Amino acid sequence: MCGIAGLYNLPSAESRLPAMLRSIAHRGPDAEGQYRNAAAGAQVALGHRRLSIIDLSDAANQPFVKNGLALAYNGEIYNFQELRRELIRMGVNFRTNSDTEVVLEAWRAWGAASLKRLRGMFAFALFDENTGRMVLARDHLGIKPLFMLKRQNGVAFASELKALRPVLGPDTELNHTAMVASLMYYWVPDSHCVLKGVEKLPAGHWAEFSPIGQMRLHTFWDAQVELVERQRQPVTVPELRSILEKSVADHMIADVPVATFLSGGLDSSLITVLAARANADIDCYTIAFRSEDQRFEAMPDDLFYARKVAKDYDLRLHEIEIAPDVANMLPRIVDVLDEPIGDAAAINTYLICEAARKAGVKALLSGMGADELFGGYRKHYASLLAKKYQRIPGFVRHEMIERLVGALPVAGGNRGYKTVRWAKRFIDFASLPEETAFRRSYTHYDREGFHSLLAPELWSSVEQLFYEHAAIYHGGPEDDHVNRMCYTDTRLFLSGLNLTYTDRASMAASTEVRVPFVDWQVAEAAFSIPGEQKIVGRERKAILKQAAEAWLPKEIIYRPKGLFSAPLRAWIRRDLGEMINDVLPNGALVKDGLLRGEKIRSLIDEDRRGTADRSKEIWQLLTLETWYQRQWRQPAEQEFAEAAE
Repeated sequence: MCGIAGLYNLPSAESRLPAMLRSIAHRGPDAEGQYRNAAAGAQVALGHRRLSIIDLSDAANQPFVKNGLALAYNGEIYNFQELRRELIRMGVNFRTNSDTEVVLEAWRAWGAASLKRLRGMFAFALFDENTGRMVLARDHLGIKPLFMLKRQNGVAFASELKALRPVLGPDTELNHTAMVASLMYYWVPDSHCVLKGVEKLPAGHWAEFSPIGQMRLHTFWDAQVELVERQRQPVTVPELRSILEKSVADHMIADVPVATFLSGGLDSSLITVLAARANADIDCYTIAFRSEDQRFEAMPDDLFYARKVAKDYDLRLHEIEIAPDVANMLPRIVDVLDEPIGDAAAINTYLICEAARKAGVKALLSGMGADELFGGYRKHYASLLAKKYQRIPGFVRHEMIERLVGALPVAGGNRGYKTVRWAKRFIDFASLPEETAFRRSYTHYDREGFHSLLAPELWSSVEQLFYEHAAIYHGGPEDDHVNRMCYTDTRLFLSGLNLTYTDRASMAASTEVRVPFVDWQVAEAAFSIPGEQKIVGRERKAILKQAAEAWLPKEIIYRPKGLFSAPLRAWIRRDLGEMINDVLPNGALVKDGLLRGEKIRSLIDEDRRGTADRSKEIWQLLTLETWYQRQWRQPAEQEFAEAAE
């Protein structure tokens, strides 16, 4: 796991490569390397920061150059030993034991066809000294990031957006659609970047750059084709067990210790137990909250279950209390995330990874991805329930049920009312058409809400984002409601939010997080399963739970779902109350005419009175305001001016 940065056919910017690498030094504290060459009419500068996980020798440092190919690579390939053996049979001689060299030789042997054969997470740049061509590639499901800035006949690229700032010019503009997306979703989808001109290489794609300035974008793994259109025989429970067990075992491959996240929920417990079967000597990390925060948030006691799993399977459990100085942590995590991402779970990830790194751990396994693939979110069940709710006569729904729920408070004293929060959220979308209802089940604002919050010139961005969501949703399987939702989450929620904050937060602590569920073979197996086997009655992830019965007690499998989140409501009411009053209603976004202060004040007042839960909206507004001031307003003039010198 590493960080990469580079420039192709941008000779005037090559002096910026050291600055680009310094900005992502946290991604690879073990080694730094640079490669520069002018060949076949092209000029290239590749940079690499290394976090040594496989083949710790200096021989595996990057950029890796061999027989006319130069590679700067970020990621881990879990089937590299199998591919290596095949390449050896073809006559390839290896000089390292690294997966890096396997990626390079696989490309030499099979070209773009090699990409689909790689099992793992990756983003890389490969330069061919003989042809002058350069290739950028990103893994099947978008686990690893790759930002691109195309200029003239060339391109600058990097693992993080901050690494492109040294080559951005004074004409760089804010992408208002991306900013609105961050308010709608509380993250920025892969199809957008908050800075105009910067793109994210799509998951499952590779881009080819030629010396004469041509750029071609190719697909090597199409999610719609592989997960929706391709007909596969549904996997059985025993087959699913075998696929999961192999994926976790493969993800344990490393030349350093591999630990796990353990929340005590199904997904992390399953990954942890399977990891322990592959390697009995394993450490686990979990989070704990202040008791008063947990009570106000009405959170389940995940720590009890994490301790039970650790005790039952004789695992070493490390408990990390999540009680940060939130006012000081907020700007830190905003800088780490690069774009305005309003999911406080990023703080949990960072603090866990920081603690693990201090203990000497470089790699951890996470249960991320299971909810998206197997229908595990509350919104999935709620959207199914909404269809039944719509059968109730309109008068009863609108005049009786919704009025009653609307009048109930969401909090009182020192305790939050979780069921009331859920009920209020449900009636906000339950009467809407299917796609709109699903979007509203997990986004912050409807059209009316956006119009009251945003300046009118931003309203067109709202319509664009609504259209994009609908296009992805309707690209899912026509006859399977559950898998349409799972497909949308895999395309939007998983890559845009969960994988993104996990990559940034973990790498900020110089650790890597591996995600065995987010394996393309696991994904293809998951989407072969009909939605009716994923949500059965009120039971979500039903088939995954059946599979887990081979390894976990039912007490863990069928317990109420926990949340890998943070006590937002307590933070909003207590730790951040003064900052919210001082910053949000009259902040830079309001002063610059982008947001309306009266709407922000209304959201704050509703939350304080307890008539509505607006903690997520307020947190995202605070995140966006902090990003806007720190990453756009304040540094822009200085950084862009320096880049233009």
